[in-house]
Amino acid sequence: MSFSIWALVVGALLITMALAGSLMKRLPVSASMFYMAAGYLLGTGGLGLMTADPHLVSGLLERVAEVAVLISLFSVGLKLGLPFSSHHWRLPLRLAFISMTLVVGVIALVGYFLLGMPIGAAILLGGILAPTDPVLASDVQVDEASDRDRLRFSLSGEGGFNDGAAFPFVMLGLGLLGLHELGAWGWRWLLVDVAWALVGGLFIGGLLGMMIGRLVVYLRTRHQEAVGLDEFLALGLVALAFGVAQLASTYGFLAVFAAGLALQRVKERSRTQKAPDEGTAGLQDKEAHLAVATHPNLAGAYMMQAVRGFNEQLERVAELVIVLAVGAMLAYIDVDLETMVFLVLLFFVLRPVSVWLGLLGAQVSADQRLLIAWFGIRGIGSIYYLMFALNHGLGGPLANQAINLTLAAVAASIIVHGISVTPLMSLYARRQSGKSRRSDSDDRRHEIR
Repeated sequence: MSFSIWALVVGALLITMALAGSLMKRLPVSASMFYMAAGYLLGTGGLGLMTADPHLVSGLLERVAEVAVLISLFSVGLKLGLPFSSHHWRLPLRLAFISMTLVVGVIALVGYFLLGMPIGAAILLGGILAPTDPVLASDVQVDEASDRDRLRFSLSGEGGFNDGAAFPFVMLGLGLLGLHELGAWGWRWLLVDVAWALVGGLFIGGLLGMMIGRLVVYLRTRHQEAVGLDEFLALGLVALAFGVAQLASTYGFLAVFAAGLALQRVKERSRTQKAPDEGTAGLQDKEAHLAVATHPNLAGAYMMQAVRGFNEQLERVAELVIVLAVGAMLAYIDVDLETMVFLVLLFFVLRPVSVWLGLLGAQVSADQRLLIAWFGIRGIGSIYYLMFALNHGLGGPLANQAINLTLAAVAASIIVHGISVTPLMSLYARRQSGKSRRSDSDDRRHEIR
């Protein structure tokens, strides 16, 4: 497809979403469903304007998906503002590490016994499909840094952590297929791919986010310097954290997520007063912007507001590009009975059981537990890991099987979760509001007594 046609298609989609975005939020549809349908129509299965053979575009799509996930992980980190001492962090950590490990295990068992895959390919499939997606799950994520809702906070934190935490399983699967060095008895995998890569990635990202954030706030509040170009700050910190983490043989995904978390905490050090919106009448001139950006009580919050707003816009554009490509690639898959059975197991058995086991004893309501189990959204993270595997030697029938199952799972997730997210989250909000009113009423009755 020529650049002119690409420009026409992307431009039309962006304008359509800008005009219809508010309407779509009220309907049981998502933007990703619209993008995927457009991609299929433009691809080989439709008008044939876009060729997206997974084997041929794997190199390009790996990089584009990688950038999309990095932007989204940084954005998620910026949203999670509760202090690390809060007990709310226990849920996303359990989901991201315990439940995700269980998902990898049960997918591997299904792949080995039901799909006839070698154990290495089965574990690789588990690593590809286990992480939940921080890009497509925006409708169930926290909106404000102070959001304490267990459902939204847990799903947001899970998506932030497990896109990087899935990497050891992908590397283990590739290693068992002879495509990655595991070391004798797996020592290299345990020490480098698990211990160092996980801990090192979080440490590097957290350190860089804290240092850059404090430096910017210091320059702004003490010297009235480094004001403006917050977009450069966002992109620069993402690139810096990712680059340093990769060069140190750690996971760039975790580093970028940790950088977002650390930058969010810099805002807390400049007190809790909220920065005014940029569009208010009092902030129309440069002097007023400078006054707020350099105010000791507002500099951190102002920086966070600007960085987060820019990052969220990038996230939406990245979603469009990747899901458009996913739609075009659907013409290259074959959804047979075996694939259908696997999808039913993944959505209705494997994810729910793993969440239930991972959250044993956790203080979550029945509604929250059910919705956490259901919203295990698969998306751009899985596309990245699939392309990563293809570019690291996965080929032949195993590659075709992995492509078939992964694209089918992502497409099914976009559809079923896209249809269900609006009504389910609306019902959840009403039930939570009802519980809150009943709790307030009970408190008033106790006070009267």
